[in-house]
Amino acid sequence: VYLTQCFQHTVLVWFPCMYLWSCGPLYLVYLWFTGQGGISLTSLCCAKTVLGLCLVSFGFLEVFYVLVERSAEIHQHMVFLLSPVIRSLTMLLAVCVIQWERMKGCRSSVLLFLFWTLTVVCSLVPLRANIQQIIEEGFFTDAMRFIAFFVYFSLQLTQLILSCFSDQPQPNNPCPVEDASFLSKMLFWWFGGLVIRGYRTPLQAEDLWCLREEDSSDCIIADLEKDWARECSKLQQKECSLSGCRPTGPKLTEQTQLLKKLRQEQNSGFCLFRVLARSFGPFFLKGILFLIFHDVFMFSIPQVLSLLLGFMRDQDSDLWKGFMFALLLFLLSSLQSLFNHQYMYSCFTVGMRVKTAVMGLVYRKSLVISSAARQSCTVGEIVNLVSADTQKLMDMVVYFNAVWVAPIEIALCLFFLWQRLGPSALAGIATVILIFPLNGFIAKMRSKLQEVQMRYTDSRIKLMNEILSGIKILKFYAWEQAFLERVLGYREKELNALKRSQVLYSISIASFNSSSFLIAFAMFGVYVLIDDKNILDAQKVFVSMALINILKTPLSQLPFAMSTTMQAIVSLRRLGKFLCQDELKPDDVDREPYSPDGDGVVIDSGTFGWSKEGPPCLMRINVRVKKGSLVAVVGHVGSGKSSLLSAMLGETEKRSGRVSVKGSVAYVPQQAWIQNATLKDNIVFGQERKESWYHRVVEACALLPDLEILPAGDGTEIGEKGLNLSGGQKQRVSLARAVYRKADVYLLDDPLSAVDAHVGQHIFERVFGPKGLLKDQTRVLVTHGLSFLPQADLILVMVEGEITEMGSYLELMARDGAFAEFIRLFAGNERKERSHRGTRKSVSRLSMTDFSIDLSQEQLISGDRMSSASIQTMEAISDTEDQEQEDVGKLTEADKANTGRVKLEMYVEYFRTIGLALIIPIVVLYAFQQAASLAYNYWLSVWADDPIINGTQIDTDLKLGVFGALGFAQGVSIFGTTVAISLGGIIASRHLHLDLLNNVLRSPMAFFEVTPSGNLLNRFSKEVDAIDCMIPDGVKMMLGYLFKLLEVCIIVLVAMPFAGVILLPLTLLYAFIQSFYVATSCQLRRLEAVSRSPIYTHFNETVQGASVIRAFSEQQRFILQANGRVDHNQTAYFPRFVATRWLAVNLEFLGNLLVLAAATLAVMGRDTLSPGIVGLAVSHSLQVTGILSWIVRSWTDVENNIVSVERVKEYADTPKEAPWTIEGSMLPLAWPTHGTIELEEYGLQYRKGLDWALKGISLSIQEKEKVGIVGRTGAGKSSLALGIFRILEAAKGEIYIDGINIAQIGLHALRSRITIIPQDPVLFSGSLRMNLDPFDGYSDEEVWRALELSHLKSFVSGLPDKLNHECSEGGENLSLGQRQLVCLARALLRKTKILVLDEATAAVDLETDNLIQSTIRTQFDDCTVLTIAHRLNTIMDYTRVIVMDRGLITEMDSPSNLISERGQFYLMCREAGLV
Repeated sequence: VYLTQCFQHTVLVWFPCMYLWSCGPLYLVYLWFTGQGGISLTSLCCAKTVLGLCLVSFGFLEVFYVLVERSAEIHQHMVFLLSPVIRSLTMLLAVCVIQWERMKGCRSSVLLFLFWTLTVVCSLVPLRANIQQIIEEGFFTDAMRFIAFFVYFSLQLTQLILSCFSDQPQPNNPCPVEDASFLSKMLFWWFGGLVIRGYRTPLQAEDLWCLREEDSSDCIIADLEKDWARECSKLQQKECSLSGCRPTGPKLTEQTQLLKKLRQEQNSGFCLFRVLARSFGPFFLKGILFLIFHDVFMFSIPQVLSLLLGFMRDQDSDLWKGFMFALLLFLLSSLQSLFNHQYMYSCFTVGMRVKTAVMGLVYRKSLVISSAARQSCTVGEIVNLVSADTQKLMDMVVYFNAVWVAPIEIALCLFFLWQRLGPSALAGIATVILIFPLNGFIAKMRSKLQEVQMRYTDSRIKLMNEILSGIKILKFYAWEQAFLERVLGYREKELNALKRSQVLYSISIASFNSSSFLIAFAMFGVYVLIDDKNILDAQKVFVSMALINILKTPLSQLPFAMSTTMQAIVSLRRLGKFLCQDELKPDDVDREPYSPDGDGVVIDSGTFGWSKEGPPCLMRINVRVKKGSLVAVVGHVGSGKSSLLSAMLGETEKRSGRVSVKGSVAYVPQQAWIQNATLKDNIVFGQERKESWYHRVVEACALLPDLEILPAGDGTEIGEKGLNLSGGQKQRVSLARAVYRKADVYLLDDPLSAVDAHVGQHIFERVFGPKGLLKDQTRVLVTHGLSFLPQADLILVMVEGEITEMGSYLELMARDGAFAEFIRLFAGNERKERSHRGTRKSVSRLSMTDFSIDLSQEQLISGDRMSSASIQTMEAISDTEDQEQEDVGKLTEADKANTGRVKLEMYVEYFRTIGLALIIPIVVLYAFQQAASLAYNYWLSVWADDPIINGTQIDTDLKLGVFGALGFAQGVSIFGTTVAISLGGIIASRHLHLDLLNNVLRSPMAFFEVTPSGNLLNRFSKEVDAIDCMIPDGVKMMLGYLFKLLEVCIIVLVAMPFAGVILLPLTLLYAFIQSFYVATSCQLRRLEAVSRSPIYTHFNETVQGASVIRAFSEQQRFILQANGRVDHNQTAYFPRFVATRWLAVNLEFLGNLLVLAAATLAVMGRDTLSPGIVGLAVSHSLQVTGILSWIVRSWTDVENNIVSVERVKEYADTPKEAPWTIEGSMLPLAWPTHGTIELEEYGLQYRKGLDWALKGISLSIQEKEKVGIVGRTGAGKSSLALGIFRILEAAKGEIYIDGINIAQIGLHALRSRITIIPQDPVLFSGSLRMNLDPFDGYSDEEVWRALELSHLKSFVSGLPDKLNHECSEGGENLSLGQRQLVCLARALLRKTKILVLDEATAAVDLETDNLIQSTIRTQFDDCTVLTIAHRLNTIMDYTRVIVMDRGLITEMDSPSNLISERGQFYLMCREAGLV
């Protein structure tokens, strides 16, 4: 077929030129506005320019040639002259565009790439014509013209090749997408570098590119914040105008208030949507454009397939048409896949930006939210907004378009099916309408089951959380087994709900996977049964099948997209509601610059409340605090002392009055707020570090001794919420942070409550007192310590939110009011009671030894969770001795990102737990399912090739029957396989969870001290959840698609055996790309997960410490930190989703090659192949692209989730405790009958290589003896108790109880026969009875008797549920004293011969303390009692006192003898005011 000369010289030349002249000017204007500064001249740019100029000069030479040689023809054919002129001018324009792009910093041109592609494509026709002419007439007939044409064509082709590359990358921009060429962007080639790097060595965080400028938090949030503020103020004005015209007050019924609240939520959600749409809409629209192109190509494919099958049937048509159709199929499939992935890429990019934006807004809001609003949203809820709700918005961005595109796609599919099959297409619609309600009903039932399952999961996790918090108590009491059974009870119920849900899901999957068969069966059945003349030929069958396969995608997406959008709307409302909450008013407090004279803090007739409504918390407050004075605020609990400080900080709602503060402020809250950072960072808190000042502050706050203990000094990492510091240490660090600030005004909320008295005295003198570091600053000190009051310049006495008395100490005492009475009453008590609380004048004697030399041994048993030695228990990850310095101070082992591929043994481990009995049936069922599918497809092709006799086909009923039977067989086997896999998954997860639980509960105490409970909870929640649901689902998908792929390959090979030549290299290439991808993807996923948790930790911390951050005016620094963490996470998230696109584009290209091969082979074998077989092969090969990407996606899912098996198995290899029980142990039932304890050369070490905590102690305690153990902090008192209970195993020597070596009996046998009353009373959620007797080993009478003796009977009998009274988490619904008495009741219930009493340091009220002491004296009279004493008055009547120091016994005798010896014990008694 030859196109006319005229067509070649006009249309083919002018078409590319018209394109460039029409688009060029617009493009130049676009560059004018978006240019980024010039690029220096590169060799690539020079080459493009030189080639362009050659093309221009060629054109003008042609004009010259035509004028000279063909002047005669010009008059008739002006076109010969016109074409070269137009062409030359266009090439000139192209050169100008190249230079303009260089000047505007554009590195790759879409415009020119398309222009050169068009010119080369249009030149292909003349190229063919010229070659044809040379073959027919010889080269030398018109040699000059041929040479000119070929040179010109080569130059154009070279330009096209050059335009595939981009100019030099910017030196400071590591993200390659910025500098990639147009082609590279479309095909994601720019990502290849990272994939190769990830394949060679496991990726680390350093290998990832920096975030692009437009994706960074700073860039996104800057404009968005202003926009949101404008929207918010508009919304408030609108609400004011609405509420202004209505009567307010009590007339509003509850209903109208509720409606108003709902409307506000809706409005705020809509506002947020508007703001996000304005920011990210344009980029999102670009994505929609890609989607439309994708749909156009997708619907063209079945039309071309129809043409190809028509060609196969018509033996007379030209062969080139067949090849053209084959090529068209390949091109359309490739373009469809490219545009699909560009669309997905733009969606994910927008999703990522939305996530950054929302996180930024929520974080900034959490720093300014008012106290009342803060009450209504818990920390958990705020973190949830950031984690769950932002995720919902991201999902919506990706799936939202399906809501409106899917119905259009469904309508188009049905329109094309109607064209093929007429009204029978409606049968297909009917089938769809039936399948959907079924799936909807199943989804509803599953969501109910899921709620049930989540309830049990929540209970299980809550219980696990309590177990991990109170693990020490469980070990002391040997209660692990009882709690293990409680956890397994929840787990069993959870798995039952899951099992039922999975069976329902299997029905859903079976109906969906059979949907294409069911639709086809309905349509074809109706079609052939309505009319005998209706014939099913290859064209009708396989084009319809292709359309049905297209139809499945929108059908499956639509319900998912709708539910995602509904969830996102709810999330938008929640976010909007939070972002519209009331904020603190910065003008409540006048912050004035510092001036040396006048008052530091002034409150004039102030009334304050915690919220707008409700009673005020402070009334009639008039305070003037002079510059440099020390003001003490005293009063009972709840009298408003802390509220007064909050009012000065502007944290409360000011109702009336004026507050002014001069100069900068530093604040020490009552509950110390400690960041998860090093100790140094906690003190310096963002300021410059000045060594000398820092040292003075640390010394004054009595932190030097603590620094000596901490493994890396002030470089030690402090756990979240300061978990490796004792209460006193936290308070001192919090104080040091304030002192380091050198602020002008100090607001101190009872900073000395948690520290020992002598330390408190030291701090008062060195920090707050008249000679302290802050002597010239204004100080407002809330305190309960009466000894400090005489030194205050002014004392405010608060009662119920009012200041009742004010004046100096002497003035108030002289007035003889309530204050004076209070002082007289308590001063006497304080002197007697608080052992260490004498005001010690000789501060010089406060040497290091008085402080904690080695807190560790002391605090291990006391409530201070972590301790120095336990901090050091973190085994160095490398076992080498020369461990680097910075590792020493690390406490918690962060969750490590494992590297490399998941080991094969994890898969083996997983499948071994399922068992062969299930695996073999699963594989057999899969094979059967695919065989049925293959059979019914092949049957269709045979039917389509059936000869037509008298305009009808024979035996249509039989054919339809066989077709139906095969399809239904496939559906049943799909149901079978999915149920089998689900059951297998449940069996595996039951085993793995049980192993994890056993491994954790059998770990020694040291393990819990170095493993953050968050890591363990994560294993029990997220990882177990992945094993429950994700792995079985992934395995289902992966196996399903693998067998489907096998089926396609078999069909193509049966139709065209020659395709084997192509299939083999494609398979190898596929495996090659897959292995590249999986290594990188796994690593990226791990890196992303590891960088995600710091965001939430930081959020959590910020929300809890917001008042401190505001007081110190550090908001900006924290916002920058949050931005940094979000950006760090996005750095890993961005390549993670691009990796999927890179893979899909490459794989789908391979799949499209298979389409090309099948179609080309079909055209070549037209004479031997029937249309039915060709239709079968080509329509199946069209599905390959989808199948390939799904296989890899599900493979990666399985690989990513199998990591959970790895992480759950991780704790199988950690060290375990000794066995709980020893089989065949000969221990007498009543042991110990006497209660004698012998220690022989007993030594304890917290870990090899550390100092000895106890250094070879020998000691003998007789039955019924009462022994007190005293000593300074860290002397080894508690280590002794830990040794007796074998919480720590002996490093040398033995302990004998009643003559039996305790190292030779089971831990539970030992721990259940001796009793401890621990220092901090831990209760678990559950009934009171369960807290006393979890094994149900005692009768109700015995339990009541124990309660009576522990003075709880009247309280418990007053409760509505009596013994079944539900204790909340940690026993928070009982007071501290009552919890202490419950622990006493536990001891009374067990009544063993040996009682260890670890006295509570925390000041339990005196009443409770006296109750406990008297009960112990009477009830445990015939037992051996060991008391670790902090208050000496409790042990003055004991038979013996042991004084310990640095792990040795220094003195041991009766109290009276020790006092007369005037040794260490005497000094301690003197300090306590007992002698």
